[in-house]
Amino acid sequence: MLSPVDFIQDLLNPDLAFLPKALVVAIMSSIVTGVVGTYVVLRGMAFIGDAVAHAVFPGLAVAFVLQGNLVLGGAVAGVVTAVLVALLSQNRRLREDSIIGVLFVAAFALGIVIISQAPGYAGSLQQFLFGSITGIPDEDVVVVAIGGALILAFVFLFHRDFVLITLDREMARAAGVPVLPLDLLLYALVAMAVVLSVQMIGNVLVLALLIAPAATARLLTDRLGVMMTLAPVIGAVSAIVGLYLSWSVDLPAGGTIVLVATAFFVGAWLLAPKHGILSSRWARRPAAVAP
Repeated sequence: MLSPVDFIQDLLNPDLAFLPKALVVAIMSSIVTGVVGTYVVLRGMAFIGDAVAHAVFPGLAVAFVLQGNLVLGGAVAGVVTAVLVALLSQNRRLREDSIIGVLFVAAFALGIVIISQAPGYAGSLQQFLFGSITGIPDEDVVVVAIGGALILAFVFLFHRDFVLITLDREMARAAGVPVLPLDLLLYALVAMAVVLSVQMIGNVLVLALLIAPAATARLLTDRLGVMMTLAPVIGAVSAIVGLYLSWSVDLPAGGTIVLVATAFFVGAWLLAPKHGILSSRWARRPAAVAP
């Protein structure tokens, strides 16, 4: 196994230019998904995140078949599906999860049908499902950087409104807050965050990067501001450690990053000062009686 010093030397090796590029994309994607994932966790939108992750697949497939930009193709498909979910869920007769279930299965099936028409179908499908972080082209690094900056800018501008509709939608409506447009914007930001990460860890695993760091931060703090700071930090550290381990032991990068993020979550679930299982049990133990 490589030492951290050897890993740093490999990052600086001009013959391994793909490695630092992969690290930069992993960190940028993890920061964005960590921030957006905070709203997803607080609002209980994990199923929506999963739906969007599947919904981007037909866009990626079309872009691949037409040899276009994968990020742009996935963004269009993800945003369209997110808007459809937000609009259709306004009908109170159907639960939101039912609408999401129909749309994401249909979108994923459409993506498989489209990509099956491309040459090298099996290899292409594996790349989309499980990611190919070391094969990301230079132009997509720029797209991820610009897209991530735009997502964070929107989060900064609409943060107070997002918090209000996340914590109490009825109060938000009573206060005159435009709930539906904000829902559309939040779903679109979730879609964009997913798209920026799909090439790194793949369509199957991207939900973990959206949920795990934010859920870990939720266990570690009761303050929203601290949670929104911790989540991207945990995501970025997971990306760095995961890429180091995958490079050192020759493991799939996306899967290793997700496992590291999951390990952080399990650690917080067990040992978080206030909300950890073991910490809570220890705090409830009766104090010893002095003789």
